[in-house]
Amino acid sequence: MRSGNPALKESTFLDLGSGTVVSRDGGAMTLNGTVNKTGILLLLCVLTGAYAWHQAIAPDGSVNPAINLYLWGGLIGGLVLALVTIFKQVWSPVTAPMYALAEGFFLGAMSAMFEARFPGIVMQAVMLTFGTLFALLFAYRSGLIKATENFKLGVIAATGGIFLVYMASMVLRMFGIDIPFIHDSGLIGIGFSLFVVVIAALNLVLDFDFIESGVEHGAPKYMEWYGAFGLMVTLVWLYIEFLRLLVKLQSRD
Repeated sequence: MRSGNPALKESTFLDLGSGTVVSRDGGAMTLNGTVNKTGILLLLCVLTGAYAWHQAIAPDGSVNPAINLYLWGGLIGGLVLALVTIFKQVWSPVTAPMYALAEGFFLGAMSAMFEARFPGIVMQAVMLTFGTLFALLFAYRSGLIKATENFKLGVIAATGGIFLVYMASMVLRMFGIDIPFIHDSGLIGIGFSLFVVVIAALNLVLDFDFIESGVEHGAPKYMEWYGAFGLMVTLVWLYIEFLRLLVKLQSRD
């Protein structure tokens, strides 16, 4: 039950003292329940995203300076709520919807900003994200892709490597230094973004496997919200990476 998603780690469904599956009153986790909760989180994200988009674009079509409020408020709020949800899974029926609302503000503002510069890019990123989701779900359910231990280890290692690169890039930028090539629209930058998109997409497979394991082991009912939250984290990451890739591709034109 290993996942590259930090929100879905090996010990999530287990009692750390006994190593057995945690059980709670109120029923067990189901696949349909997790799917329904995922749909609710996506809807909440779209609602606040649409509101932030509308507020971020001025009547003359320019970007409203107030965009920073939604951008940074949603980013910081989403990060705080994600950490709370990860460390307090039992709170996920409340914190997961709040996370989706916060991420909607962030994604809506960020998408409006990119759309103003590259018209049509947001719809492309949305279609690519959900196309990837359904394609990998089909491949997983049909057995074309299997989440073996070696597969999991490879995806986790690559995810960790990407995280370290991004963290190093953020720290270096504080000192006015950029890691060369990877953020540019050259072949190396595009290749790096393609690699990150592939790894983000493969994390979906690990998430599917993790959620399925929770259902098979009879995890507590609230874990439907937590499983949906974990899947939402990966989808947000995948969407952002598709946007970054499309920006690099269009910047070459």
